Amino acid sequence: MSFGIAFAPLVPSYVLWTAGAVALIIATMLFFVRSRGAAVRAVALALAVLALANPSFTKEDREPLTSVVVVVVDKSPSQTLGERAAQTEAARAALAERLGRIAGLEVRFVEAGEADGETDGTRLFSALGAALADVPPDRVAGAIFITDGRVHDVPAEVATLGFNAPVHALITGRRDERDRRVALMTAPRFGLVGQSQTIVFRVEDQGARGGTARISVRRDGETVENRTVVVGNTVSVQIPIPHAGPNIVEVEASPLEGELTTLNNRVVVSIDGVREKLRVLLVSGEPHAGERTWRNLLKADASVDLVHFTILRPPEKQDGTPINELSLIAFPTRELFQQKIGEFQLIIFDRYARQGVLPMLYFDNIARYVREGGAVLIAAGPDYASPTSLWRTPLDAILPAEPSGRTTEQPFYAQLTDLGKRHPVTRGLEGSASDPPNWSRWFRLVDTKNATGTTVLDGPDHKPLLVISREGEGRVALLLSDHIWLWARGYEGGGPHLDLLRRLSHWLMKQPDLEEEALRLVVRGRDLQVERQTMADNVGEVTLTTPSGATRTITLQSGEPGMWRGVVRANELGLWRATDGKLSALINVGPANPREFTEVTSTTEVLSPLASATGGAALRLTEGTELAMPRVVAMRSSDTYRGNDWIGLKLREASVVRGIGVLPVFAGLLGLLLLVGSLAATWAREGR
Repeated sequence: MSFGIAFAPLVPSYVLWTAGAVALIIATMLFFVRSRGAAVRAVALALAVLALANPSFTKEDREPLTSVVVVVVDKSPSQTLGERAAQTEAARAALAERLGRIAGLEVRFVEAGEADGETDGTRLFSALGAALADVPPDRVAGAIFITDGRVHDVPAEVATLGFNAPVHALITGRRDERDRRVALMTAPRFGLVGQSQTIVFRVEDQGARGGTARISVRRDGETVENRTVVVGNTVSVQIPIPHAGPNIVEVEASPLEGELTTLNNRVVVSIDGVREKLRVLLVSGEPHAGERTWRNLLKADASVDLVHFTILRPPEKQDGTPINELSLIAFPTRELFQQKIGEFQLIIFDRYARQGVLPMLYFDNIARYVREGGAVLIAAGPDYASPTSLWRTPLDAILPAEPSGRTTEQPFYAQLTDLGKRHPVTRGLEGSASDPPNWSRWFRLVDTKNATGTTVLDGPDHKPLLVISREGEGRVALLLSDHIWLWARGYEGGGPHLDLLRRLSHWLMKQPDLEEEALRLVVRGRDLQVERQTMADNVGEVTLTTPSGATRTITLQSGEPGMWRGVVRANELGLWRATDGKLSALINVGPANPREFTEVTSTTEVLSPLASATGGAALRLTEGTELAMPRVVAMRSSDTYRGNDWIGLKLREASVVRGIGVLPVFAGLLGLLLLVGSLAATWAREGR
């Protein structure tokens, strides 16, 4: 309970001050001339001015509030190393007992820093701010951290804390800890496919003298290089980039005797392989309605460098046209099909028949080019069933279907085969779910026999329409109709020609996303999704290895045809591995090299500056073999809240007002008596 006086003037402040000044002048003159009754008159004037100020006595009924201290317990992965977990629990129990004995103190325990697959580093001050969000600054008695000292959100300024109270840190771990880590100096994010990129790193030992370490460099799980390096020296390695998409590189150092953990003996770098322009050679035979379908598709792709030739006039045609008017550019057959054929990722023959333009030797070159890793697409029409068919060249050794010599001329819908529903080239094509498919009809199909590849689209009577196959290191596709242009022109609503042709060409050029057999890991929010693409009817279990080395087995569930999935919680940052015995996959969850394991030795240096600035301390819990818990002292106000074996908390005097009583001095009878009494005293003095 507290008492006070308050004023509520009956007149504006300038009138009140003017009246006070006039009263003071009159009283001064009375005393100066030594007028009889000057004191009584001065009192009467003062009471009159005071009445204008309207004073009142107040009585507040206050209830004291407790002071609040927050104990933040570090539960980050580095706190599981050595004896830190046991030290943390012992310190927590001791603090709970000692703080509980202090009267008027509210204790809040908060756990923070647990790995969630998203947050990088140990963020304890964020948890402290959340715990004090509903506490006024004048109620905060302090904060105590139980941690190994590796905190990554320490504020640079004390004012950022938002309260004026001591901050203490009780550090787990020991002074003599040892650890080895690989520190990444330079790492590229991108690299051109077929070239190499340089990674620069250094092996560092903490708590140990320099020596040598054995390092192993792996790309996508395969060893690239092994060597011995000097600890502390900068090392560079060349990493070949063999494919597009993520190339995951690991640099791992041999363990140091007696070190805390080997988790930071490895760094991970993800280099995205980027192709230069994909070079495609398109050779069109005689002009036809769909000739520009392929050209428009490939020219619209910024990643494709297209070389297109159209045979407008075969050599045997004699129509009297002057030679200088036949073409602007001669067809450089020798340069394209002998000297530079290896520079192309894909060769497309669009309704091309043998016309004497390409000698048989060049077709033999094309067949060898495919076996060595190239790709050929035949977009066939009636030419494929004719005596001048490409089948009647050395390409017959790599083509997946032999023409029967007939064509089917009737309306039909292109249908996905059972394998086509699973194959990534045709799976889920827009409009394929209905029967018949929701796309336009075609009207011509080249009949074939002895199909050896994978038929993903068929036509009337289940005749092959799109056949794909692998030959040696390369790939071949055979499209047995020249009516896909009907989809492109929007006939009967058109069809998904862009998706189909783009997927087909990218599969031929070995785009990783379109592999028939693939194991992938995909991060979706806080979940890690395991995807198994296959053409088989079932898949085996997948073994997952977490960044910490723990393993678990996952049974995948069937989704759409050809795709099996499983989901686990991505509760660790770092490199995850998956394998089903045949295929393997890697993915990095969160940052490539989590800050949590960059440095793991315990330290007081990170929190000591902030603690000292608030009057607190950063103390080790172990100095020897036993736990050395400091005493906790309650203090009212001080510049220092620490000692050799104790830490202090700043108890507050905050309170909340439960009720207020007000007694106006000049209101009612009391005010009337005071004013009348002062006037009566003045008259009485005058009457003597």
